[in-house]
This record gives sequence, C-alpha cells and structure tokens, in this order.
Amino acid sequence: MESRKHSDLPKKISIITQFFPPDFAATGQFIYELAASLAESGLAVDVFTGMPGYAFRRGSVLRQEVQGGVVIRRTGATRLISKRIRSKVLTSLLFVLRCLVKFRHRDLRGEHWVITSAPPFLGILGWFYHKVLGQTYSCIVYDIYPDVAVRLSVVGEQHLLVRLWHWVNRKVWRRAQSLIVLNEPMRELLVRRDPSLKDKIHVISSWANPEVIRPLPKGENWFVQQHGWGDRFVVMYSGNLGRCHDEATLIACAQLLGDRPKILFSFIGDGVGCRAVEAAIINRTLVNAVRLPYQEQEVLPYSLAAADVSIVSMRANVEGVIAPSKVYGMLAVGRPIVAICPPHSYLRQLIQDGNCGACFDNGDAQGMADYLRALAQDPQRQKALGENARRYFEEYFTLKQIMPQYLRALGLHSERSFLMC
Repeated sequence: MESRKHSDLPKKISIITQFFPPDFAATGQFIYELAASLAESGLAVDVFTGMPGYAFRRGSVLRQEVQGGVVIRRTGATRLISKRIRSKVLTSLLFVLRCLVKFRHRDLRGEHWVITSAPPFLGILGWFYHKVLGQTYSCIVYDIYPDVAVRLSVVGEQHLLVRLWHWVNRKVWRRAQSLIVLNEPMRELLVRRDPSLKDKIHVISSWANPEVIRPLPKGENWFVQQHGWGDRFVVMYSGNLGRCHDEATLIACAQLLGDRPKILFSFIGDGVGCRAVEAAIINRTLVNAVRLPYQEQEVLPYSLAAADVSIVSMRANVEGVIAPSKVYGMLAVGRPIVAICPPHSYLRQLIQDGNCGACFDNGDAQGMADYLRALAQDPQRQKALGENARRYFEEYFTLKQIMPQYLRALGLHSERSFLMC
C-alpha cells in the first residue's frame, strides 16, 4: 500500500459520519480531531454529517462552514425525533439515504472516503459507489453490528435480519481499501467472520487531546467548586451509560458505600443506565450519588478533572464488539481508573500495562467497594496511580502517536512524508 506513487495518492478525503460536534457523541469529537489533523497534513478534507442529535440545547448550527481547514457540510434530514430506538434507526436511515442522493454530485466526492460505523449500516454507501463508480473507501468500525444487538438479546442470531446484515457487512468490508478497529478482540472477530479481511484490518486505538484534557488540582477547578465537591472523594462515570454498560454493579457498589458520606458517586451523561441511577436517587435507594447531564465540550476538561476516580464499564457479553472510548480522556486527566468488565477484557491489559487502577468482574460490587474505600483513605496511592495514568497516556494515546497509524491505514503514509520534505 505504501508503495503507491504520489500521483496515485488521494488529495481530497471525504469523511462521512452521522455524529459530529456540537453533538455530544464521542465518535464525533474523534472525527473532528482526525479531520483537522489530516488537513494539517496538507490534504483537502470534507466532512459530511448530520445536524446535531444529542446536543439540542445548543443554538442553530450552520449547514456549511470551515473549521480548522476542514469543510463541514450538514444535512438537515437527521435530527432525532426522540431517544427511542425506532426513532434513532429511522433518522439514521434518512441520513444514509440523504448521503446516497447527495454524493451523486462529483464536487462532493473526495478521491477517497472514510466512512464510520455511525450509523452501523453507513458502509452500504461506500459499497454502492465503489460498485457503480469505483469510489475507494475505508471504514472505521467503532461498534460491530449486528453482533451488539445479538449479544444484548435485541434479536436472535438466526434472525433473517441478522443473517442479511452479516452478508451486507461482508460485501462492504471486502470492497473497502482498509478497515480500522479499536482493539485486538474486534480484529479477531472480523477475521473469524471473514478470514479474507485479515491483511486489510488495522487496530488503532482512540485518543484524547493532551493540551485540552489535562490533570487539574481540585482546588483550582471551578467545576468542583460550583458543585461543592471540594471535600468529597468523587467516583465519576462520565458519558453514555447505555445498554452495553454495566450500571447494576456500579449502583450496587455505591449502595455498599452509602455509609461513607465523604464518598460521592457522580454520573454525568445519559443512557438507560443513567435513568436507572436517577430512579434510584429519587426513591432514596441511592443516597450518595448525583446525576448531571452531558457537559458542553469546553466544560469537559473540568468535569473529568473533578473526579478522584474514573469509572469505565462494559457488560460481560459485549467484549469484542464495542470499545469504550471514554478511557483515554480518563488517562489524560491523570486519575486512577476502575473498570467493570469480564475477565478476558482488553481493558484489563490496558490498565495493568499503565499501572493506573484496578478491574473488577461484572457483579463484584463488594470487591469494587472495598477497593474504593481503601483508595479514598490513601491520597499517596491516588496520586501515584494518577501520575501513572497520565504518563501512560502521553506515551501511547495522543493523536501525535495515533496519526501515523491512520495515515498508513488510509494509504497516506507516503503522502505525509512527501508533504513534510
């Protein structure tokens, strides 16, 4: 791939994704930073996306604008009607159809497309235009569908829709120039599904911005002062607490620590799990917790730094089909990390390698509570784990480390070298 001539390398990249800032979806922020970095490499970069779906409280956004050298085009056909699954599926389908129509126009099509799995069936667009016009494309696979839906028992493995979806995935992935997944278990699953994909799959982790997300003493953090958390040991879950995440173990752990008034569980974000938390707070079965909404992007560095311990969780049956992206912001902010995950999860190796926290099996609320109780009484241990987290992050998980991997995966490594000469 790297032996291609400079004249054959794409000069314009079109990134297609439903979610993009000011949406709160983490995938949108990653794509924003990736697009800006590609533009800094000397490439022309367009992003075709939807109007905000999560971020309703923002004012109106422009249909077309330029940010950081990236041309952003938004279609107005995809605003979410509600948070119900059917509504989300409908709006995602509308977005795909809108893309299908819009990209008839040659001036909107870059030489190479980068298509995300948000929504998960967006890859059909690349397959269609490759088959009809020879359009080349790469896929970033954030979540593997329909496997997620099957493992959550939304639909059976032998359902006609599932078998059709697997068939479509094979068609899409075989025509793709490259596939990018977020961890090794995801790569292994794709190879099991189709061994012919082995040589085109690239494992590239997500990242965080080291200049924006930084360690910040609680005494200098206005977010801490605003919420009166200065004398509390804050255990924080930030982001979507959805169907793939284990809120039950987290709630049970908080309940076990209900007799410790200094320990506060903070849930920032949304999702069915957050609504379960809110119900427990209202009926007073959870007395040491608060729930806050998603924070604006400019607030996020301060809200993340308000934690004394950051929590990441995933259900036991979704290993290999999702990869929680929130962990990289947790590392960047320099706080110990506690993961609720199955014994074989890649998160265990990550936290072990970084020496920055602890992992607990799904359901082990007691073990997690004992660990947090001890950590709350050991400021020196907190400090050491947090410093380890930041050091590990700076070594492996900034865009500076990640970007060369993306350039290689997109067949742009030679282009980058050429531009920097």
